[in-house]
Amino acid sequence: MTSGELLAPLARRRTDEVVVTTMSTVRPWGRYSDSDLDFASADSAMGHAADLALGIALARPDRRVICLNGDGSMLMTLGTLATIVGSGARNLILYVVDNGGFEITGHQPLADHGRVDYAGLSRAAGFPSVYFFDHGGDYAEALDDVLAAEGPVFIHAVVQRGGEGPISRGPEAEAAYLRTSLAESARSLRRAL
Repeated sequence: MTSGELLAPLARRRTDEVVVTTMSTVRPWGRYSDSDLDFASADSAMGHAADLALGIALARPDRRVICLNGDGSMLMTLGTLATIVGSGARNLILYVVDNGGFEITGHQPLADHGRVDYAGLSRAAGFPSVYFFDHGGDYAEALDDVLAAEGPVFIHAVVQRGGEGPISRGPEAEAAYLRTSLAESARSLRRAL
C-alpha cells in the first residue's frame, strides 16, 4: 500500500476529528488536508505523537482524535499502548504507519522491521479494536467500519517506503500546518478545539 492509498480514503471520510501526524506522515497528510484540526508533531518529538494525541483525547472526550504515528516512533514508546488503554480514552484511533525505516532522517532501516507484531502488541495491551492492513483496497473497503469501531482503535498499516526528507517549518513549507512555528501551530489547534 502506498502512503496515498492510506491517507486519501481517511481524508475523504474525515469530519471533525483532530489529526496528529508525525515524521513521514506530516507532509503527505498536508497534501490531503488543510484543517485547523491538523497538528504536526514533528519538531524534535520523535516517539511522542501518540502521547500528545492521548492528551488531546482525554482533554476533549467529545471529539475523536486520530494519530498517524510511525513504526519507528511507536517502537520508541511501546509503553504508550498500555497507557492509552489504561487511560480509558475511547475516542482515540492510533495508526502505526509501518514503512520499515526512519524515513525523514535518512531512510535508516528499523532494527525490528518485519519482526515486531504491532497489532499483536496492541492486543496484548488491551486495545478492544485492532486492525492490520497491507493492501490499499482492503483498507479502503474496511475503513468505515474501522472508524466506527469501539475505541481505542489500533491500526497497523504497512506502507511502501516514501521519499520524504527532513521536515522544516517556515513560509516555504508545502504543508500548510508547517508554515507557522510549532508554538503558533499549537495555539491554532487550541483555538480550533
